[in-house]
Amino acid sequence: MGQDSESWASTEAVRASMQGNRSRDTVPELALRRAVHALGMRYRVAARPLPSVRRTADLVFSKAKIAVFMDGCFWHGCPEHHTVARRNGQYWADKVARNKARDLDTDARLEAAGWMPIRVWEHEDPQEAALRVLAAVRSRRS
Repeated sequence: MGQDSESWASTEAVRASMQGNRSRDTVPELALRRAVHALGMRYRVAARPLPSVRRTADLVFSKAKIAVFMDGCFWHGCPEHHTVARRNGQYWADKVARNKARDLDTDARLEAAGWMPIRVWEHEDPQEAALRVLAAVRSRRS
């Protein structure tokens, strides 16, 4: 297909690869969910903390008002692991910048509504992240 007005992908193979990326139930997200569940916590999966805002958190603790987001290093611009795309560099740089701006906006909206957003990078140890979530949930419930 190449680079035309119909597609953002540089090649058909890139397009197929990118379409294969999952928006939920990724390996890091499943590992975090297992670790959180093993600590005895129950949560909603892929839910909107604020129904009026079209943003979905990976784990939602409604009573404690905590929304957990598993952020991918490439997609959300991890300061440690983000890599620059070799093709269509400006497109992907702009995309990541928009994602980061949306993340900040989401966090601000949640905080304004009394929620606590927690961001977990995909490279973080799931057990350590789960303990962070547990501490936050406990602190909000007491």
